[in-house]
Amino acid sequence: MGKKIVCIWMFLFMMVGVVKGQHTIVEGLVTDSITGEGLPYASVILKGTTIGASTDGDGNFSFSTPTIDKVLQVSYLGYDTKEIRLVAGRTTRLSIQLLPSGIALNEVVVKPKKEKYKKKDNPAVEFVRKVIALRNANEPRQHDYFSYDQYEKMIFAKNDYTPKPRKEGKKGRFDFLSEFVDTLDAGTTILPVSEKEKLATVYYRRSPKSEKQVVKGYKSSGIDEIFSSDGIHQFLNEVFREVNIFQNDIPLFLQRFVSPLSAIGPSYYKYYLLDTLQVAGKPCVDLGFVPFNSETFGFTGHLYVALDSTYFVHRAVLNVPKDINLNFVSRLTIEQTFERTADSTRIITKDDISVNFKLTEKSKGLYARRLNIYSNHSFDKPTDEQARVFEQDAPIITWKQAYHQPPEFWTGNRPEEGVNRNPNSVEDLMKRLHAVPVFNFVRKTLSVLVSGYIPTHRNPEVSKFDFGPMNSTINYNRLEGARFRVGGTTTTAFSKHLFLDGYMAYGTKDEKLKYDALVEYSFNERKEFRKEYPIHSLRFEYMYDINKLGQDYMYTSKDNMMLMIRRKEDTHASYLRQAELTYYREHYNGVAYGAVVRNRREYATRYADFNRIGADGGITPVSHYDMTELELKFRYAKNEKFYQTRNLRIPITFDALIFNVSHVMAKKGFLGSSYNYQRTDIGVQKRFWLSAFGYIDLITKAGKVWDKVPYPLLILPNANLTYTIQPETYTNMNALEFINDEYASWDVTYYMNGNLLNRLPLIKKLKWREVFCFRGLWGNLTDKNNPANGGEGLYQFPAETYALGKTPYMEASVGIENIFKFLRVDYVWRLNYLNHPDIQKSGIRCTMQLSF
Repeated sequence: MGKKIVCIWMFLFMMVGVVKGQHTIVEGLVTDSITGEGLPYASVILKGTTIGASTDGDGNFSFSTPTIDKVLQVSYLGYDTKEIRLVAGRTTRLSIQLLPSGIALNEVVVKPKKEKYKKKDNPAVEFVRKVIALRNANEPRQHDYFSYDQYEKMIFAKNDYTPKPRKEGKKGRFDFLSEFVDTLDAGTTILPVSEKEKLATVYYRRSPKSEKQVVKGYKSSGIDEIFSSDGIHQFLNEVFREVNIFQNDIPLFLQRFVSPLSAIGPSYYKYYLLDTLQVAGKPCVDLGFVPFNSETFGFTGHLYVALDSTYFVHRAVLNVPKDINLNFVSRLTIEQTFERTADSTRIITKDDISVNFKLTEKSKGLYARRLNIYSNHSFDKPTDEQARVFEQDAPIITWKQAYHQPPEFWTGNRPEEGVNRNPNSVEDLMKRLHAVPVFNFVRKTLSVLVSGYIPTHRNPEVSKFDFGPMNSTINYNRLEGARFRVGGTTTTAFSKHLFLDGYMAYGTKDEKLKYDALVEYSFNERKEFRKEYPIHSLRFEYMYDINKLGQDYMYTSKDNMMLMIRRKEDTHASYLRQAELTYYREHYNGVAYGAVVRNRREYATRYADFNRIGADGGITPVSHYDMTELELKFRYAKNEKFYQTRNLRIPITFDALIFNVSHVMAKKGFLGSSYNYQRTDIGVQKRFWLSAFGYIDLITKAGKVWDKVPYPLLILPNANLTYTIQPETYTNMNALEFINDEYASWDVTYYMNGNLLNRLPLIKKLKWREVFCFRGLWGNLTDKNNPANGGEGLYQFPAETYALGKTPYMEASVGIENIFKFLRVDYVWRLNYLNHPDIQKSGIRCTMQLSF
């Protein structure tokens, strides 16, 4: 979900414009002076005129002019402007190399040539090894205390925007957009459509280690108002992470880039000693670098390193290679500046990222910039008042007035680099757009598509009740036939603490009405949704609905209409009446815990018989059984990142270690329970980054049912009966094919990020990425729960149900993701238990997922 957001922006606000002149043609290529990479969207213009063009995605440009006796001016963000005197002629083909800005060239030390690159006896490699060895020597967080002010500005805009010319006398609905056009340093015009600003102070304490951010001002406006504001903020913070080049890996765009100062840098990058020069009046070496394989997640660029024994990095300029296997990003530039304090500590003063996003090569796309300016660095012990921030649980403490700061606050605190050239703000633009009916219609339609809910008021912000989710309106299964459902929920406009939620559903085949009613009180005031982090609530829920045995929908709704397309029909379903009282609490340190008191009655159906085995071996049909249970839960997931919707938390990354443990208990006869019941489950989930070689997602689980109980209360492996790829499910297993009372499972997925396919001459142009998966289940059915051993009081197992033997059930798959930038296709093999009837031994599965 979160990954779709940038693409929706690009789809809405991209436009294509081509302007051509006549007479003499001026054309050429603008490149980085060191790496030779073409510089996209550089401004090329005849000095003193408006005649010129911008370079394309590869750095090429072409335009015509009635006169050639002019000076050509070439400019690009982060590079020195260059002027070239043109000579008259019919066609002029130019090759223009630009140097990074703010650099005074003294002398050339070594220039990279076309000869074969060697690491051995290469002075550049020896030089960078010394830089790497000292990269942590001047880390500011080695001090006992560290604090600084941080100004952050994030802007999204239509790139290279030119208002469409109209015939004289004609007016359009959106003519006013020209009033909001801004200009970049390179001369490119943009139309800002989203803007966010934040001013904060960061406090760090080494022992006990703690870091807090106090947000003093925050404002946001733009087209992303159709999304969850907290969700989009979380997503963008993860996509545009603060860059630390002194780590091995740089998290960016939900990927991991190899830093030029990584421990594996000399094996990943080619380094060149280019020039000695002055940076901010200090003698430095210009260290250029390019990855050996330009399709992998690395950078090209420059490090400007002090010419002394400290090897201090004063400045860094990073770009992504043109051929990188990174979706939607046509250009990326990162510029960072550092200062050295009196005790040689390194402090960052600027972190500036600018990106051009494009859906297609021919589109102009979307321009994005995230600017961080750091100031007022201090290593002094905080005052008593400042030190109180370390007593707060939340890592981010927001002032109450932060979202309502007056314009004077921003004028007084906004650094010069954060000031727009155009004084008309995005906030003013949105007010003008809201006055246009067609824009409001599109905005409301997209809001419904994204959220899945329809507000009951014209203004969604004051709607007290929303209908939805709309993707659960119709479904089909064998027990109910066609299933129709309607539901909804109250919003924070109704109450920020009390929430009501529910649905009603009807099946045309069983002609039964199902329902779910929920009331929840949140002890924390909610901003947007009742489930937003951190949860601290008391909830009561009462439901009557079908229960699909052996199928657990963990990442989607059980009524999602996309699940109607199935490789195998539902063959095991019961009716379930259930009441739950739940207390749950989450803490900012990642700890969460809860307790559930649950009363349930499960009814047999012709698709799920409850045939009880008597003492004499006779069979007696049972209509239902009852349970009253207490479930205790504990979860640890520090630094977990997710995009929050009303009903789901969609993971942004899986970097955090996630640990779960739960225990369910019931006493026979207590509040109507039919059985004694004890069940324990534990689970661990983690992503392991392999730097340049992709990453591995690992999910492991184990559990045990300790008592003698009928099969609906045993461990039913999660079978996937659809053609979609779903985590933590068994793709080629049938529902209730295996039943156990103790188990251990694993799910290992290796994402190679194209490391193999990027080496194939023609295939690499497709930018496909490899995925390998191996999952399995070891299970055991003890004698006490095996009906084959007599099993007095147990239920007969359904037909074609088995207990696992000594060999675990296993599946393996090989897949390709990033097909057309959104499709993943896997071919899955079932590796054993191939003699079972009516199984699928192999097959194709797919899913749609947008990623960078």
